[in-house]
Amino acid sequence: MSIKDYILNNFKNDSSDEIKMAIEESINSKDEVTLPGMGVFFSIIWESANDELKENMLKIIENNLKKEA
Repeated sequence: MSIKDYILNNFKNDSSDEIKMAIEESINSKDEVTLPGMGVFFSIIWESANDELKENMLKIIENNLKKEA
């Protein structure tokens, strides 16, 4: 089973509140072990997003990367 399949299987029955809590805990922990899961969540969003949402996400990423530099 791939990491992506494992993560999708692990969260498939969770409510939006449970998924939100997992995302927030992942971000707050700053634990790099959770990065694959965040990447899977991002890929789900990206694959189902329209062009406008993708552009908005790219702008958010770009702006925040510039803050970090």
